[in-house]
Amino acid sequence: MQTGSLTLVEEGVTPLQFMKKRIRSLSLNGDDDAFYVADLNNVIQKHWRFLQQLPRVRPFYAVKCNSSKEVLQLLAALGTGFDCASKTEIKMILGIGVPAIDIIYANPCKQPSHIRYAAKHGVNRMTFDCESELEKISENHPAAEMFLRIHADDEGSTSCLSKKFGAPVQICEHLLKRAKSLNVVVSGVCFHVGSGSSNPQSFHQCIADARRLFDIGNKLGHKMRVLDIGGGFPGHPDFQPRFEEFAAVIAESLDQYFPSTEDVEVIAEPGRYYVCSAFTCAINIITKKEDNVRAADGKDRRELSYYLNDGLFGSFLSSIIYKKEIRPVPVVEKDILPSAELFPSKLWGPCCTEKDVILKEVDLPELEMGDWIIFQNVGAYYSAISTIFNGFLPPTVHYIVCKDKWMLSEKKIK
Repeated sequence: MQTGSLTLVEEGVTPLQFMKKRIRSLSLNGDDDAFYVADLNNVIQKHWRFLQQLPRVRPFYAVKCNSSKEVLQLLAALGTGFDCASKTEIKMILGIGVPAIDIIYANPCKQPSHIRYAAKHGVNRMTFDCESELEKISENHPAAEMFLRIHADDEGSTSCLSKKFGAPVQICEHLLKRAKSLNVVVSGVCFHVGSGSSNPQSFHQCIADARRLFDIGNKLGHKMRVLDIGGGFPGHPDFQPRFEEFAAVIAESLDQYFPSTEDVEVIAEPGRYYVCSAFTCAINIITKKEDNVRAADGKDRRELSYYLNDGLFGSFLSSIIYKKEIRPVPVVEKDILPSAELFPSKLWGPCCTEKDVILKEVDLPELEMGDWIIFQNVGAYYSAISTIFNGFLPPTVHYIVCKDKWMLSEKKIK
C-alpha cells in the first residue's frame, strides 16, 4: 500500500466530500491515478464503540487485515495491542514503538526462525494447536507464554479458519499434559469463530469450552490467566448481525463462565471491525466499450464495459478470496439525474488477463472515459492482499482526521 498524506479536516467533513474535492483538483492537474481516502475518525469511533460494548475485553488489532503505518500508529496511540502472524509483522509493530508485552504472535503454526526472532525481542505470547508446535517452542523459545487454540464452530463465516487451525476440545487435555512434560508454560486459551462470522452464538460455545480447559489446565499445574476470544467481528455497516449483537452474547458468556471476580485477562483480535468502513477507493475509467446484445424479448440492448485503473489483482483480490463478503457497490462520482437510464455494465481492471474483472454485471448510467467510480467499505484486506501484477501499483492512500479527534489522541502520526 502506498502512503499518501494526512489532512486535518473540520468536524462534519465526510470522506466522500473530501474525495470529490480531491478528484476535482486531480482533474485540473491531469492526474487520473486511483487512490484511497482513509477516514481515521471512523477508526477512532470504532475503538470507542468496542470499549463501550465490551469493557472487559482489550483489543489486539489483527495486523494482517490492513497494515498501513498510519492505522497502526493511531491504534497504538489509542492503546490497543497487536495480533501478529509473522516476523515481518512483529518487526513492523516493534518499529512503531509498541512494547513486546502488547504483541501476541497469534499464528498457531510458526517458522522456527520467526520464533527465535520473537524470543530475541521479548515477544513471549504465542498460540499453538498441536504437539509439534510445542516441541518447536520448547527448543526455540523456552520463555514463551502459550495460548492453546481450540477448534471453533465457524460455519457460515466468510473465512472458516477452523479448516486450518484449532485443536478439537477432546484432545486438548493431552496437549496440556504434553506441554507440562516439555516445561512449556501454557497460560491461556484462544479461539477464532471465523472472519465475517454470522453466528454470535458461536462465541458462547467457545467461551464455555475455554472455561472447561481453564479448569483442566489449572489442575495440571498451568496458571491459566488469559482468554483470547479472537476476531470475527463485523466491520461493514450493513452487515447482519450487528456488532452489538455479538458483544451482547460475549458479555453474557463472560459473566457466566469468567466472572469479573476472577483474575482473568480477556483479549480479542479484531481486524475487519476496525478498518472496513474507514477506507474508500476512487477509480478512474480509462477505456469504454459498447456491445449490442439481443435480449430474451428479441430486442437489442446496449451493454457497456468500463476499464478501470485498479482491479482484481490490485484492490479487489479479496472479493475472490472472501466470496461471501458483502461486495462493494460502485458509486458514480459525477451528478446523475434520477431519471437517467441504467445499462447492464461490466467493470474490468487494467491487467492483461480476462480474469481481471471487478463486477461482471452491474446496472449503471452511461459513463465516459475520465469519469470516476467510487467504492466504499474497502479497508479490510483490499489493499493488504493486493499485487503489482503487470506493474500496476496499489493506489495511494490519503488520510483524513477531524482536528478535535486528533487532539484527543495520545500521539501524532509521524
